[in-house]
Amino acid sequence: MTEKMCRAAVGGEIREYPAGTAYQKIAEDFQKFYDHQIVLAYVGRYRLQELTKTLEEDCDLEFVTTADTIGHNAYTRSVCLLLVKAVHDVAGHDRIERVRIHFSLDRGYYCTVEGDVSLDEGFLARVEARMRECCAQRLPIKKRSVHTDDAVALFHRHGMYDKERLFEYRRVSKVNIYSMNEFEDYYYGYMVPDAGCLKYFSLHLYDEGFVIQMPTKEDPETVPEFKASPKLFHVLKESVRWGDCQDIDTVGALNDMITKGDMREVVLVQEAHQERQIGEIAKSISDRDGARFILIAGPSSSGKTTFSHRLSIQLRVNGLKPHPIAVDNYFVDREHTPKDKDGNYDFECLEAIDIEKFNEDMEALLKGKEVLLPVFDFKTGKRRYETQPKKLGDSDILVIEGIHCLNPKLTESMKDDSKFRIYISALTQINIDEHNRIPSTDGRLIRRLVRDARTRGASAMKTISMWPSVNRGEKKNIFPYQEQADVMFNSSLLYELAVLRQYVEPLLFAVDKGTREYLEAKRLLKFFDYFVGIGSEYVPTNSLLREFIGGGCFRV
Repeated sequence: MTEKMCRAAVGGEIREYPAGTAYQKIAEDFQKFYDHQIVLAYVGRYRLQELTKTLEEDCDLEFVTTADTIGHNAYTRSVCLLLVKAVHDVAGHDRIERVRIHFSLDRGYYCTVEGDVSLDEGFLARVEARMRECCAQRLPIKKRSVHTDDAVALFHRHGMYDKERLFEYRRVSKVNIYSMNEFEDYYYGYMVPDAGCLKYFSLHLYDEGFVIQMPTKEDPETVPEFKASPKLFHVLKESVRWGDCQDIDTVGALNDMITKGDMREVVLVQEAHQERQIGEIAKSISDRDGARFILIAGPSSSGKTTFSHRLSIQLRVNGLKPHPIAVDNYFVDREHTPKDKDGNYDFECLEAIDIEKFNEDMEALLKGKEVLLPVFDFKTGKRRYETQPKKLGDSDILVIEGIHCLNPKLTESMKDDSKFRIYISALTQINIDEHNRIPSTDGRLIRRLVRDARTRGASAMKTISMWPSVNRGEKKNIFPYQEQADVMFNSSLLYELAVLRQYVEPLLFAVDKGTREYLEAKRLLKFFDYFVGIGSEYVPTNSLLREFIGGGCFRV
């Protein structure tokens, strides 16, 4: 019988392979044409596949490397499987209660180990050595599909109780289980074919756990030096502690609370917790002599506007008179706005702001002068000026919001003792389970999808297509300055994804299947399958969440 041959078209080259050939074998033949490690493949342009899948018919292939976002995510996800396996191999399965991958820190993930283990340099060195041994052996990462009931039983046997609880709420009949030798686990997303792809990582003891440091997609073959961010770490750790105290550390725990607890009380407790934090920030401001400029910065969809309103209320409680100022009103006229490499206006660069005029006005206000402040007209692309001048009284304070507010160049002429800097971001506290993180970037993207559709009529496809550009701007203009903040505020709410589900799912279903944006929409739809949804009737009108779902008491 003649062996069936299939044609694979990669770029402009067509080669024939026997039916059943793994994409990994084809990737090896074409690796020399790529600068970075191939880890996944697009089949027919829009169908993403792992390299362990096989060629069964003629098709076009486009390979994905670790320099691509999807490929980089597959790399980091697979390193997590390798890490958890190595910890169990070194310590012994019976001595490990739980390995928790908490949150991103610097270029890696902060992790802890619970069980009969002394986490020290020696233990961490043995874990890293075991990981490198698996890499050298190119241990295959295998996938098998099992019935959900069997998966729940398997997780129970392995002591993975977070996953057992999670899958009690899944409506799908099958679950993909990944394994390396005898070690089995569940991961949300695509994986690389074997441990030989996972050469670049390092482990560092930090606080009560350790950080696994990995390359960026901009430089996939280099593990950057670990640089701690103590202020950000403190906020993230406190957020995790708060979730643990509320018994809501994973999606499964949240689902239990929704189905078996009192969600009204859960919502009220989360909101009260945030209000207390905002009140404490306001008290810190009022206690600082000479603080006249409150500078608020944070990435997209952090809830900066609602936060500034709520902070202003608390400042009034402390006897101060706040006045809001948006740095966006100091945009240069449209024709003077710099352009990016694609020829589009770059509204997120610092040069898009009239820094000289901004500093001139702030200095004049600080000296007690009357100032006519600008208002930027986004339709005409030009500034106009208010008719009533602003003048600061003894108890007046300016609440200034903008993405560059922590960049010292923006406020270079203002004295440091007159500034109070606040960094705000939605730092997701809960994870899918102990090994599968919910990136804060995902939480902010979901918020923005809902808000853009409600306030701008933007489709999910448009918002998703713009998101990589937004992220690049944040990495350049916001994240490098976050440690300069006097205080950090986490605007994420433990319950918010359960509420946002009902708003975002219809938007995601509307994304055209024949697009790359559909892959991201499909990923997010699968993500929301983990959640039991709830209505918004318990969400207070002053909640930060109202900035995105609507119905709030502030004009945002």
